[in-house]
Amino acid sequence: MYRIGVDLGGTNIVAGIVDENNNIVAKAETPTNTPRPAEAIFDDIAKVSFEALEKAGATPDDVISVGVGTPGSVNKDNGNIEFANNLGFDNVPAKEMLEARLHKNVYLDNDANCAALGEAVAGCGNGVKDFVAITLGTGVGSGIIVGGKLVVGKNFAAGEMGHHVIVFGGIPCNCGRRGCWEKYASATALISQTKEAMARDKDTLMWQLVGGDIDKVNGRTAFDGERQGDATAKKVVEQYIAYVACGVANIVNTFQPEIVCVGGGIANEGENLLARVRAIVEGDRYSKHAKVQTKILKAQLGNNAGVIGAALLDE
Repeated sequence: MYRIGVDLGGTNIVAGIVDENNNIVAKAETPTNTPRPAEAIFDDIAKVSFEALEKAGATPDDVISVGVGTPGSVNKDNGNIEFANNLGFDNVPAKEMLEARLHKNVYLDNDANCAALGEAVAGCGNGVKDFVAITLGTGVGSGIIVGGKLVVGKNFAAGEMGHHVIVFGGIPCNCGRRGCWEKYASATALISQTKEAMARDKDTLMWQLVGGDIDKVNGRTAFDGERQGDATAKKVVEQYIAYVACGVANIVNTFQPEIVCVGGGIANEGENLLARVRAIVEGDRYSKHAKVQTKILKAQLGNNAGVIGAALLDE
């Protein structure tokens, strides 16, 4: 028997057929094409779900349930997507609408929660009960699992670690606060930090790395410059890693999870990033003298984490 996991993103809709061992046996996808009505988007969720089933050589009778990870906040009591700004959704009865199209029980949760669940069960978490996943991307996404259960809070919107403040009165965030972690530790933040450093230093090697075009700066530019011995790039990287580590230390001190899993494009730096984050966290964690410490690991599932986690929502 299979479960269908759907990752509803702002760019693409991906449906995966997930087997009993949490492996994706087939996938299908289509552009989300926002903004457009929820009815049209849900039609496409059904379409790619059936396409993935066909690729897997399976039928709807082989499916136990369907799980959907979506941006925004999901009311798990009634299955409504209460708000998803990048989809233009406001109190959409998603569960009801999708069940009418798929003729299966449908379960929904926030996409970051689904990614955390996927990594905890089938990725770097190895089935641990206390686990936090963070994604260093356009923002800083996060999902928190305590005692084997996703932490969703009273209003189903808990776990937004990207919006805890690390610099009081700092950079304005689009959430309305100032100094949020994602304004310092996201890939977007690293790009801004790199450009600012390049504007101050016209001789930095990073100008050569981007062919003199500052618009070509990406999340690798400063790391690449550091690898080639550029002092300005090294300062950018060290400051960025300090920001990442500040937030991770706060997570460790707040939740004492068994594992903090780090994903997103920046995590592709691997130990060049994580070893340095660990070194800072070791000095900042409250549990300095504990025999068992939180492990800080790289995410393993990549873009499949959300699909696998969504498929697990009925468990």
